[in-house]
Amino acid sequence: MSLCYAVLLDAGFLKYQLGKPGHPIEASDIEQFIERVKNRPELTGMLLHRIYFYDSKPLEGAAVNPLDGSAIDFGSSDTASRNRSLHAHVARLPFFSMRFGELSMEGWGLKKRFLDKHAGEGAISVSAVDLRPVVKQKGVDMRIGLDIASLTLKKHVAMIVLATGDSDFVPAMKFARREGAQIMLIVQRHGIKESLREHADIVIDDL
Repeated sequence: MSLCYAVLLDAGFLKYQLGKPGHPIEASDIEQFIERVKNRPELTGMLLHRIYFYDSKPLEGAAVNPLDGSAIDFGSSDTASRNRSLHAHVARLPFFSMRFGELSMEGWGLKKRFLDKHAGEGAISVSAVDLRPVVKQKGVDMRIGLDIASLTLKKHVAMIVLATGDSDFVPAMKFARREGAQIMLIVQRHGIKESLREHADIVIDDL
């Protein structure tokens, strides 16, 4: 009986690594990435169990700038439209399973360039254009960790291929290895903490 492997894709990581200025990531980029994964010599003779794609659904609704009353409609933004299209196309790819967290509006903060410009100054004047909505992602990391544990405990796979640069997954990786699974970590030239590298069996720096 052939051993199986699963691929777990941190979409936020892939968008940063595979997207380019003026060319955000598309489903075709993910397809090509998966083909490169399948061709890894470490996976020769193994069967693909499933590919899990973790992302947050686009933020809907609007937020009102507290300084001038102007509104931002998150759902109609180019980013939201692009992500809806990406999710629809990826969901139709063979062996893909979509795992969604959520985005939430956590208030307003100052833009980085404004903070950099006024670093070290005393009292400063802030206008509406200096504010940005603070949006947080929730639930994605938890789903990745739970799937690593489930795939391992149920013996669905012998190898987990994890594409991420997030050291928050170290506890889940350690658990999987203790239970007998192997971890292939794909980091795509992304600087990672040594703990993340330490708890992977194979680290692919550039796929």
